[in-house]
Amino acid sequence: MTEPVYELAQANIARLKAPLDSPQLKDFVEALDPVNADADAADGFVWRLQSDSGNATDVAVFGDEWLILNMSTWRDSNALTAFMYQGQHRELLARRRDWFERVAEAMSVMWWVPAGHRPTAAEAEERVLHLREHGPTAYAFTLRNSYPAGGA
Repeated sequence: MTEPVYELAQANIARLKAPLDSPQLKDFVEALDPVNADADAADGFVWRLQSDSGNATDVAVFGDEWLILNMSTWRDSNALTAFMYQGQHRELLARRRDWFERVAEAMSVMWWVPAGHRPTAAEAEERVLHLREHGPTAYAFTLRNSYPAGGA
């Protein structure tokens, strides 16, 4: 079996409703390590952004302390989707409105990266802004409007 040429990068930015150390976000914060462990063990998972904290909640994005970033790379969209919509992650998705503001503009983006590349927060910001300005393209797309690897 040959090594993949591309991996799927995903970034999801969320605006907090309260500080991470608040009682309102207690359940979310307590679920971070178990959900990250599930992701790390998921079929098709490659990498996730993390700081010394073990997650990425303290990684700055768009210079706004109320925004948090989740970013990872996956074998393909099927692997990402399988993880997103089952288990503990699915339970967290169902409660996202408890913890995060509803935002009208695009806050989630996907794009293909060369296998082994580890995207940065700056790359995620650039792809989100591109998606907002141009809609889904091979450069920056969504799960609903995806593009094949190598299209960018």
